[in-house]
Amino acid sequence: MPEQKLNSDLQLIDVTSAHISAMPLLGTVRSIESDPYMQFLESKKHIQGNYGIEPNFIPDAMFDYQKHVSEYAIRKGRCAVFLDTGLGKTIIELVIAKNYIQETNKPVLIITPLAVAFQFIKEAGKFGVDDISYSKDGKYKTKIVVCNYERLEHFNSIDFDCVLLDESSILKNFDGAIKQQVTNFLRKVKYRFLFTATPSPNDFIELGTSSEALGYLGYTDMLTKFFKNNGNSIDIRHAGCEWYLKSHAEKDFWRWIASWSISMRKPSDLGYSDDLHILPELHEVETIIRNENPLAINGQSSLFALPAQNFFEIKAEVRSTINQRCEMAVDKAGKHDVSVYWVNLNDEAALISKLDKDTKEVKGKMNIDEKEEILLAFSNGEIKKLITKTSITAFGLNWQHCNHTTYFPTYSYEQYYQAIRRFWRFGQKRNVFVDLILSDGQTRIMESLMVKKDKAINMFENLTKQTNSDFKIDKKDFNKIIQLPNFLK
Repeated sequence: MPEQKLNSDLQLIDVTSAHISAMPLLGTVRSIESDPYMQFLESKKHIQGNYGIEPNFIPDAMFDYQKHVSEYAIRKGRCAVFLDTGLGKTIIELVIAKNYIQETNKPVLIITPLAVAFQFIKEAGKFGVDDISYSKDGKYKTKIVVCNYERLEHFNSIDFDCVLLDESSILKNFDGAIKQQVTNFLRKVKYRFLFTATPSPNDFIELGTSSEALGYLGYTDMLTKFFKNNGNSIDIRHAGCEWYLKSHAEKDFWRWIASWSISMRKPSDLGYSDDLHILPELHEVETIIRNENPLAINGQSSLFALPAQNFFEIKAEVRSTINQRCEMAVDKAGKHDVSVYWVNLNDEAALISKLDKDTKEVKGKMNIDEKEEILLAFSNGEIKKLITKTSITAFGLNWQHCNHTTYFPTYSYEQYYQAIRRFWRFGQKRNVFVDLILSDGQTRIMESLMVKKDKAINMFENLTKQTNSDFKIDKKDFNKIIQLPNFLK
């Protein structure tokens, strides 16, 4: 028996050794072309190397701070640009594109939200940037190509050395397929740029995914390096809600963000004058609707409305006050020639359409061309009243011709900020009026928005404070010789 067991064990060892010897050890050359597994690994890699070029085209007509940002990003080669609305992200993107075209002699792709592509074409003419076109089907004959996120499937990343994402924060509004498509598209592109006005306050995952998209530190590595988790876990399902900065790592975290980005809410953040960039007054007016049918809390009815506490109570509160809130919104918008209704529910949009016959709604079920046609008509003044959702049109559009909006608040500060910045932006000549309409049971939403507003301000203060700091994360290469156990030699 002992001998048989020994032979059996030896046989098992022989079989295992055979399997191991059949597997390539470190340093063994495997052909990528003939090995599907190696092709899979290769597809997951980011292009590595030094990035950036020396600027070769900076228009004299640009503001001084725009030249500063352009030169920094061009030299960086892979950069996130966090610039507030109205500061010229469009022209900066066009200048970056022009520089890389002249350097590489290959086309540059700019990916934008819906209806924003036309703004690029219009701005390009102002600064003498030609050879640009908007492509809906992947066909183009120009060096600068503009497309929408929804149409990226028509393009091939190998055709471009440089890609710019305009309003990159909008990726959170798309389903996983589009986000993955964008990530995969960028992976093999040598020069990459992300542009957005508002990385979400305390949304560390977005900062981490931005870093990863640019080919820097991945979001999981970012979390383990700078953060602690309340559950002592790095499970991605908990990321963004239970992570907090290590107290000793906070300064280094913001310096690390600044090492691959540049941030500015006003020119003085980079040492330039604000004289030509003073925003008009913003009037945010809260109108509280009394809920005539207070919610039953814990099965008990109340004589007056209490603040909704959880998701289900908030949902019920919103539903029970649709009529009163929509009627108030129409009353507020009726005092203005041009206005935008921001809604969250299809029922809200349908009711406002009935109450205000002058409106035109952008619906999620519309095809891309229909949405784009309505948005362009509103931008050109052909439509006076617009009904839309922040998930569809809150990013990138310039609506300085309008200075009034009604808004049904939610817990998303980023959506609110982006919505009002369509109107309240540099270039707006009139004061902007925002009518915030909510019920007496939704007061906690406004409290939350104010807290998030403070966090957003603090985040940008930290970003701009560290803009000129240098920070480097050292990479440790594994270069030790692997020692095999004797039974494998």
